[in-house]
Amino acid sequence: MMQEVAGIIPAAGLGSRLGQMPFSKELFPLGFKAEGTPKVVSEYLLELMREGGAEQVCFIVRSGKWDIPGYFGDGSNYNMAFAYLLMNRPYGTPFSVDQAYSFVKGKTIVFGFPDILVEPADVFTQLLVKLQETNATIVLGLFEVEHPHKWDMVETDKAGNVKTIVPKPESSDLTMAWCLAVWSPEFTEFMHQDLQQIEPQFIVGERKELPMGAVIQAAIENGMIVQSVCFTGGSCLDVGTPEDLKKAIKRLT
Repeated sequence: MMQEVAGIIPAAGLGSRLGQMPFSKELFPLGFKAEGTPKVVSEYLLELMREGGAEQVCFIVRSGKWDIPGYFGDGSNYNMAFAYLLMNRPYGTPFSVDQAYSFVKGKTIVFGFPDILVEPADVFTQLLVKLQETNATIVLGLFEVEHPHKWDMVETDKAGNVKTIVPKPESSDLTMAWCLAVWSPEFTEFMHQDLQQIEPQFIVGERKELPMGAVIQAAIENGMIVQSVCFTGGSCLDVGTPEDLKKAIKRLT
C-alpha cells in the first residue's frame, strides 16, 4: 500500500542563467490557463503533481523570493495544500530538498524542477505505478535530450534498472536524461543521513555544490533499487536558459 503522496519543489535558485529579472524565474508567464488568464512556468509542474495524486507540496525557497508564496498562497486554488520552507544550506538541490525532511518523512515523494516543462500529463502516475510494481526505492523519469552537457545522463539495463548517472558530460553516447523522480520513504531517510555525513565538507569549502544525481548515484552504490520509465514519446524542456525559454514561448503562445 502506497503512503500519502507529497510533492517537493526546489525553488531556491538565483536564476542567474536568465540574467536580471524583476521576479522569481518560477513565476515567468508562459502560456495561458483554460479560462484565458496567464499561467506561470511552475504551474505546469504543479499540475503534473496533482495528476499524480499529490495533495500537498513543499516549496523550498530562499530569503527574498517572497513573490512565490505571494502568488501561490495556501494552494486552495489548486485543490492542494502548499507549504514554504526556507533554504538554509546553500550546497545544492539535495540540501534544499532535505529541508522538507521533518514534514515529508514517511510519505511517497513526487519531485521535479519548476523550470522544466514535461509531457505527458500522467508522468507521475506512470512513475508511481512503476515504484509499486518493482518495489524500487526511486523511479526516474527519462527523456531523450539533444544536448547531454546540460543534463544528468542515465545508463540503464534492459529491465529499466538505473546503473549509472553521468552528470552533464561534455559528450556522451547516452541519449536519455532524468528530470523527474518519485521515491519511497527509504530514500528520504537515506538522503537525510547521507547529507549529514558529507555536509562538513561543504561547510569548510572542500566541496561547493552537490547535484541531485550524485545522491541518487550514492543510493545505487549502497544497493538501493533505482528504476526508470522511458518517455520516448514525451518531451522535457528546461526553460532556465534564454535560448530554451524562447522555444517554450513559441510553443505555448
